[in-house]
Amino acid sequence: MTSRALRDRYQSIPKRNFRNSLIKLLEDEYKILGSRKILELLADDVENLHREFYPDKKGVGFGEIVFRTTADDGQRQSYGKKTEEYSSVTVILPLVTEEDIDHRIYSKKGNNNSNYRHLEDRDIQTMVRLLKSAKAQGGILSGAELSVLMNRSLATIGKYLKVYQKETGEILPLKGYVLDQGSLPTHKGIIISLYEQGISPADIVLQTNHSIDAVDRYIKHYEQVKKLIKRGLDEKAIKSITGRSLNVVKQYINLYQEFSQT
Repeated sequence: MTSRALRDRYQSIPKRNFRNSLIKLLEDEYKILGSRKILELLADDVENLHREFYPDKKGVGFGEIVFRTTADDGQRQSYGKKTEEYSSVTVILPLVTEEDIDHRIYSKKGNNNSNYRHLEDRDIQTMVRLLKSAKAQGGILSGAELSVLMNRSLATIGKYLKVYQKETGEILPLKGYVLDQGSLPTHKGIIISLYEQGISPADIVLQTNHSIDAVDRYIKHYEQVKKLIKRGLDEKAIKSITGRSLNVVKQYINLYQEFSQT
């Protein structure tokens, strides 16, 4: 056997890979014929997507979970937009840590059943850890995703968020906050509070996990409502002029009244 024939026999082995099998599938079963280069590029994209969805298990540590969530890439929430139309990203989340295990094994001296008593504190620590880890990897978790990951109701997750924000003044990078979904006043209140304290929009961005566009938008809307209030207009007139919902207008009016009294 010649050296070339021998080389060809060995070189054929790695060609039976996922990429070439996919190209053959597209040609034979789906009858996608034409430029071989296009099929190769398509196969490369599918292979990269598979790698992203199913990362190497060696990169997953103790208590970590591979999870697909919304990508934090500056996209904006749009009503009528389907979940699958948002960009997504695969993240590795620290669902359970060795510290979590220790907290379940050991209890404080003289405090029987401490694990039960401190359930809420542990849950909030887990929630914060998951949200910040996803954010650091370019993802943003929703309340529903936290509910599933932590096996807690949506109402309980909402309660934890309020407790944490009240105690720390920090807005966590929840999907609804980052994409500005809904009309919850908590993030508006904190952003406007920082603004009224003379903190620059750039620093507010760092403290609240909001984009500069979102922070500027809140401040602009707040200042607009302030001017209209000072002109003596009521909430219905302000709603008509600004084009915002009555609920949102009321939130800004309440914020103005709160800070004008301090």
